[in-house]
This record gives sequence, structure tokens and C-alpha cells, in this order.
Amino acid sequence: MTDTDVAESFPDLLRAQIRHGFTAAQQYLAAAVYFDSNRLPQLAGHGYGRSREHYAHALRMVQYLLDRDLYVQIGGLDEVRSTFEDPRAAIAFLLDVEQTRSTQISDLARAARLSGDYLGERFIQWFLEEQVRNVARTTTLLTVIDRAAGQLFDVEEFIARELRAPQPFDGTAPKIAGAAKN
Repeated sequence: MTDTDVAESFPDLLRAQIRHGFTAAQQYLAAAVYFDSNRLPQLAGHGYGRSREHYAHALRMVQYLLDRDLYVQIGGLDEVRSTFEDPRAAIAFLLDVEQTRSTQISDLARAARLSGDYLGERFIQWFLEEQVRNVARTTTLLTVIDRAAGQLFDVEEFIARELRAPQPFDGTAPKIAGAAKN
């Protein structure tokens, strides 16, 4: 984040992050379709699941702005890549997406803190923790692909065994816009 970015408010950066979140969801969807077209059902399922997670994250940000009675705008997406040299290249690209997202979320936390927006800073903490897990999980997947040395059956087996287990309910996650209200 540069000094000129500090002038941009946390809500403005959050609005931009909503677009980035929807773009990440669409990017994972494109990768999932790529994996599906190459008959890699476990990699495809992983991509579809991560697409839904990123979509939900963007809707959490939308709900935060709505709860704070702040302006919300849903716009277009950034460019989405849908072709890859091979499955390893697709996962390497998705790792770059996650690392970029981590930088963006860190910039959001910094903007909230610098502007004294303590509610925004508290809100963004969950996303920081989530990004640590996302980068670690994608790094592990890339390492497994490299160790498999072209044996994609082994990668599929790893995903089925290690990454496809249902995630426990996270009661600390911010609520999602459009979800049933209690």
C-alpha cells in the first residue's frame, strides 16, 4: 500500500475487494471447468468448492457494508483466465491469485487501522486468518503436484483423502448477504 492509498477509505477499498472476490470466484470456476474438461474430478471439485467460498466471501463483504448502512455497488469482474498449459500451471496460477488476495486483504486491514475504523479492522480479521489457510492449502496442493511428477491419479487421490473432507461449521464467520436472517 502506498501513501496515496492511505487516502482511500476502508469502505472504498472494501468495495473494490468485493469485485476482486467475485473475480476470484469466477477464476476458480474457470479452473474447475478446465479440470473437469481434462477428466480430473477431484481437482474440479476442489475448484468448484473454492469458487463457492470466494463468492461467499464477497457476499460477506456486501453484508458488512449493508449492516453499516454504507453504499454498495456490484460491478464487473477483472479478467478471468480459462486456459492453462497443464494442471500444474492452473494450480500455480491459483496460488498467485491467493497470494494477491492476501496482499489485498492485508491492505484492507492496514487502511482500517490507519483510518481508525475499528469495526472495519475487527471485521477484516476473519479474512486475514482465512487467507493464511487458503495460501497454505494451495501451496500444499502445488507441492503435491510437483512430487507426483505427472501422476495425476496420485494428486486426485490426495485431494479426495486430504482436501475434500467437509469443513467444520465456523460460527465466527461474518454473515453472508442474502442468507436467511435469524
